[in-house]
Amino acid sequence: MSVDAATVKRIGSLARIRIEDSEVGTYQDELNVILGFVEQLSEVDVSGVEPMTSVMPMSLRRRDDVVSDGGYPEKIVANSPLSEDNFFMVPKVVE
Repeated sequence: MSVDAATVKRIGSLARIRIEDSEVGTYQDELNVILGFVEQLSEVDVSGVEPMTSVMPMSLRRRDDVVSDGGYPEKIVANSPLSEDNFFMVPKVVE
């Protein structure tokens, strides 16, 4: 895949970066090098490689899902500027 001058200007516009006409060639070359590297990555055989989220094996720390004490909604809404029937009330924001 090759990037042309019009694409460089469009990318600059989308990124809100001012690209002078004298700089288009430089950016075009740099983007083509990056895309060439990405094309090389597609040639790597990754069959049999498990997907991972980190290079270090780790597991998420989880807490037990247990019912806590609760049962005191009036204390929860006590500092609310406006509440009704133990529910927070907020101003309407959508017409």
